[in-house]
Amino acid sequence: MSEFAAGLPPLAEVLDRARVVAIPTRTRFRGISVREAVIIDGPEGPTEFSPFPEYDDREAATWLAAALDFGWNAQPPARRDRIEVNATVPAVAAAEVPAILARFPGCTTAKVKVAERGQTLADDIARVRAVREAMGPAALVRVDANCGWTVDEAVTALTALTAFDIDYAEQPCATVAELAEVRASLSGTVRIAADESVRKASDPLEVARSGAADLLIIKAQPLGGVRRALALVEQAGLPVVISSALDTSVGIAMGVQLAAALPVGKLAGACGLGTVALLDGDVTRDSLVPVGGAIAVRRPALDAELLAQYRADPDRDTWWRDRVARCYALLRHGD
Repeated sequence: MSEFAAGLPPLAEVLDRARVVAIPTRTRFRGISVREAVIIDGPEGPTEFSPFPEYDDREAATWLAAALDFGWNAQPPARRDRIEVNATVPAVAAAEVPAILARFPGCTTAKVKVAERGQTLADDIARVRAVREAMGPAALVRVDANCGWTVDEAVTALTALTAFDIDYAEQPCATVAELAEVRASLSGTVRIAADESVRKASDPLEVARSGAADLLIIKAQPLGGVRRALALVEQAGLPVVISSALDTSVGIAMGVQLAAALPVGKLAGACGLGTVALLDGDVTRDSLVPVGGAIAVRRPALDAELLAQYRADPDRDTWWRDRVARCYALLRHGD
């Protein structure tokens, strides 16, 4: 990964500017009840390193490259000053849906998690129905399976969910070939969006070349930062939605910057950047949460009291600092 080596700040400086936080979630999300992140007060503004703990160092190193670029380098100019965002509905019981949606005021698009381990298609249908009923017929409703279905399961589930006028299905299956098969089987009745097939792929352009998706979900941290993500979007030639990974407002600011810098015509609707609403805390007093269904393009200021309040336990602080050092070594020297 030595392609990231040029311009890296000294590791000692990165660690000196870093604070590790652990923020509870309001609702269990993808199995997470506490979100951990490294917040770094960079010269260009605060930045975030928050790959999920199960990701290996090589994958996580790309997230660190994004964080260092955002914290130490000027970013591409914004073409927009506000970014429309969607509500994000975790895999909760249908009865909990209205309370979740209330955290996203003004949003007219919702993304609903489906294919949760231990749940059934009936649970998914009930949750999506509850979202549609709460938001009304004019709203856009998307579903996200996070690779949770086989091809047959995806076709069966999405056929059933078409009753609720689904905008698109995000990553219904794990592989590009499976996405292509699902897309062909549904014959255009539901659009297919690729997420993991972009951000976790050795070749993030394969899904676009193969015609396996109608649009791409793009995340700044996993792709190495705003500039690298913009380059990928240009090469892919498909419309995109910018999303996040349950970040604090600092990480969300990176995604907002990416969405704001996209060329005219590339943004395919509301972005998945409203997820600070799912956290029970933040590192700033001026959180990047939806107001009137959108987020302003800005970088929030860190708050020392909140950084102290949500400071991670010493063992987790050490764990994350060691991880930063290992990932930095990969960026500097490669394998």
